[in-house]
Amino acid sequence: MSVEFFREEPTARSSWRLAVLMGVNVRTYKFAVGEALLGAAGEGRTDILLSELAEPYAMSLVEHLAHAPQASSKTAAGELDFLTVAQQEAAESVRQGSPTEKLLAAAMKSMPAMVMQKFHNLRGSGASEVPHRFYEVTGAGQKRVVRLTEHLRAVALSEQRENLQTELVARWSIVETSFAAGVGRSLIEEGIEVDLETFRITDKARRRSVAGVTDAVIGFQHGRCIICAEPLIAGVDAIAVDHVFPYSFKRLLRGSAIDLDAIWNLAPAHGACNGQKSNQPPTEGQLTRLALRNEAIMQSPHPLKKTLQLILKRHGYTGGRVGEWWDFIQTVRNELR
Repeated sequence: MSVEFFREEPTARSSWRLAVLMGVNVRTYKFAVGEALLGAAGEGRTDILLSELAEPYAMSLVEHLAHAPQASSKTAAGELDFLTVAQQEAAESVRQGSPTEKLLAAAMKSMPAMVMQKFHNLRGSGASEVPHRFYEVTGAGQKRVVRLTEHLRAVALSEQRENLQTELVARWSIVETSFAAGVGRSLIEEGIEVDLETFRITDKARRRSVAGVTDAVIGFQHGRCIICAEPLIAGVDAIAVDHVFPYSFKRLLRGSAIDLDAIWNLAPAHGACNGQKSNQPPTEGQLTRLALRNEAIMQSPHPLKKTLQLILKRHGYTGGRVGEWWDFIQTVRNELR
C-alpha cells in the first residue's frame, strides 16, 4: 500500500512522508535527523558538514530525552550507545546551549553508521527504499560532508514546509508515547482516542495530550483537504477537522457500534470547505480520499495503525487486508441511507 500512497502523488514530498510517517521506529533518531535536514535545506544549502548537522540533531534528542523515552523498552542501550551518552551529557549540553564535545563526537560517530544509512529505508536495514534520496554522505572524519539533494530542497522549500515540520513533530510525539512504559502497552491493546473539544489525540492510560489530529494525519492525505483535495497550507489556510460522515448523522446509528467521533472519520479540511459542507453527506470523492488516507495510516507503525485495525476488527474485518477500509466505509454509508 505504500506503493499506492506514492502513486497517488509521485513527488519527493511523498517520499519524505513515506520515510517519516511509515518507517519502522525502534528509536527516534530518524525524526531528529529529519528535523536537522529540513532546517539546513530550508536555508537553501546544498551541503553541510556532518559536524554542523550533528549539533541540532544532538540537541533535539537531548531536549526530547528530558520528557520522554527515545527508544523502545525492548532496545537495550550499552555504555557506548548514543542515547546513553546523550543522557550523561544532557544537563551540561542544555546549560551551555550546545552539545558537549563528547556528545558531538558521539553524534558524528553514530549518525553515518546508523540513522543516515537507514533514513531512506521503509522497513529496516536492507529493505526497499523510498523513491527519492535526500542526501549523500561523503568524505571522512571531521571533513565528512552531507550533500543535500535537489529533492530535499524541493521538500524543505515547498509551500507545505510548515506542514511537514509539524507532521514530523506530531509523529515523534506519538512514537515517544508508544515507548512510554505502560502507556505503550495500552496503545497497542486499545489504540488512541480523540478529545472532541480540542481535536487532540490523547493516550488513555495517562489522559495526556499527544498530538493534534490535523498534525498527526494530514501527511497521510498528502497535505490535502479531504473535501476539495486542494493543498492545505499551514499559516495561510484556516484548517478545520471535518467529520466526513457528519456528526449529526449519529442519530441515524442508534443501536449501532459505529463511532463517527473516532479518528477514522476525522480529517483535516479547509475551514471554508468544512463550513460549506455543513451536514451534507460525503461525496464519492471524499469517501475515496478517506479510504485511501486510512489505508495509508495502516502502513504506519503503532499506534495509529493499531487504532484503525481495532475499528475494523470490531466490525468483522481482519484488520490487515488491503481494501477493507473501502468496504467498511460502504457499510457505514449503507447504514446511514
